[in-house]
Formats: sequence, C-alpha cells, structure tokens
Amino acid sequence: MSGHSKWHSIKHKKAKEDAKRGNIFGKLSKSITVAAREGGSGDPDNNFGLSNAIAKAKEYNMPWENIDKAIKRGAGEIEGEKFETIMYEGYGPGGTAIMVEAMTENRNRTASDVRNIFSKSNGNLGETGCVGWLFERKGIILVEKSTIKEEEAFMLNVIDSGAEDIQEENDFYEITANPADFMNLRKNLEKNNVEIKSSEITYVPKTTVEVSKKDAQKVLKLINLLDDSDDIQNVYSNVELSDEILEEVE
Repeated sequence: MSGHSKWHSIKHKKAKEDAKRGNIFGKLSKSITVAAREGGSGDPDNNFGLSNAIAKAKEYNMPWENIDKAIKRGAGEIEGEKFETIMYEGYGPGGTAIMVEAMTENRNRTASDVRNIFSKSNGNLGETGCVGWLFERKGIILVEKSTIKEEEAFMLNVIDSGAEDIQEENDFYEITANPADFMNLRKNLEKNNVEIKSSEITYVPKTTVEVSKKDAQKVLKLINLLDDSDDIQNVYSNVELSDEILEEVE
C-alpha cells in the first residue's frame, strides 16, 4: 500500500473542492440511497453500509437535509430513481489494473461511457474478474499526526480496537482494518476524540506496479476522467506513484 495515504489525501482534497461546488453531493446521495435500500433499513445503527455512507457524507459537509432525503429515498418513503451498483474492471497505461465502482439507473449508458473513457485514455475495459483478484477489501482511516498528543496511547487504542496495521506516511497515520472491524475502530477513535481526516472501506491493491512518469500521467488522466463521470462513485488502481508525480498532481 505504498503511497496509498498520500494519494488518498489528494483524492480527499479534490473531493473537498468538488463539495464546495456541490458536485460531489449527487454521488454521496446515491451511495446513501443504495446503502439504505440494500441494507434493508433506514436506521444507520442497524445498517453498517448506511452508517458508513452517512459518515463519508458528513466528511464533506453535506447538509443533513440532503442526507435525510437520500435515506428516505432508499427506504422507499419517497420516490426516486432505482440505482444499481456495477463494478467494471480493466487495464490502464503501463499495464496497471483499474477497478471502477458505478451506481447507475441506466446500465447501458454507463457501460458505454466507461468503455469510451478507457478507449480514449490508452486503456482497455476488460471482463469481470480480470483484475479484481489483484485487490482486497479493506477499511482505511487517515489521521493527521499533528492532531495526536499522546502517540503511545493512540497506538494502543488503535490496536485494541481491531486495526490490522498502522503505517506512517508523511504527515499521516494510515490505519488498516478488516471491513468487519472498521465501524468499531472508527467509533472508538471518535470516542477518544481522535480527529479523523478521512475514512472509507475501499479496494486496496495487494501489490503495486511502477510505471514511467509518462505512463503515470496517462493513468492519472484516466482515473480523473472516470472520477468526473456522474455515474462513477470510486476508481481504484494498483499504480505506484512517486512523490514527484504526486506533488505535481497536488
């Protein structure tokens, strides 16, 4: 997961800028609606996926009115589009693996859009399962080092709360957890007044691929084009990005 936290931080910063323009709220609403419907409950205390979706929406200061409407839409209390979650898999420049998580009410439109983005970005959309085996589902929490006053107590709390790993990456602690332990870990951190920079359950590459600067720029272009699509919720890649490339992006 080398460089994961720095790349995640840049994605988080970009999403914050999108949130200022309201561009990200549509995606967050979809996530909440789908979680409420698929989890069978509009109560976040009894719906892990919904609780996580709401927490992410709050990270981006999404108004509660928007969150509440999305929950009611998913619970069937008000009418709305019926979204479904679809995973696409493919290959990016330099032999990198790309996974795309979409939420859409029009499967054919989204598949066409994703295929076109891959094609014009020197990538190839593949079959289901072609690269999924290169990733694993993990909960990732980022905490800024500067906010931790007692490092030893923080570390012990994280370990006791079920974390699998803690890595120091530049200005952050990157905490990794099994998805089943993720909510308990986050709640314990919040209870101990630990300021969480970002948290999510994501796909993490088991191994990464180093590419040239030119290919890295092409991969980032592909990721950004996918991420800018209204139907795309998340994009995951196993590309290894150097500090130099990441600094240019930031």
